[in-house]
Amino acid sequence: MPQGPKAVLFAQRQEAIRKDVERAFGVLQARFAIIKNPALFWDKVKIGKIMRACIILHNMIVEDERDGYSLVDVSEFQHGEDHGNSHVDFTYSTDIPSNITNMMDARSRIRNRQMHQQLKDDLVEHIWRRFGHGDDNN
Repeated sequence: MPQGPKAVLFAQRQEAIRKDVERAFGVLQARFAIIKNPALFWDKVKIGKIMRACIILHNMIVEDERDGYSLVDVSEFQHGEDHGNSHVDFTYSTDIPSNITNMMDARSRIRNRQMHQQLKDDLVEHIWRRFGHGDDNN
């Protein structure tokens, strides 16, 4: 239970945004298997590129479904029956850190309670300064 107007406003804004993010991420997870899998050992740049690619592909699919399929002759993309054989590139590297100590140090910094609380307090203040004007807080 949030205490005080700042905490109440923060909780309202966070809940609304969290629901939007969870809904969007759920749609992407349902469509793209790569997003379902853990990405603990991938670097942030690679994760960002994968997410952007999936979002772009999703938007293209949605636009195509919205516009209908009558504009495209799909026969030019069909090459006979598909027997389910596909080539998997096992040489793909996920750039796993060679030094597990560095990775664990980074994980510890991320999970630091004091740092978490400071970041949350800063975010509460930011939201209050930005949206805390008015009676309805919307």
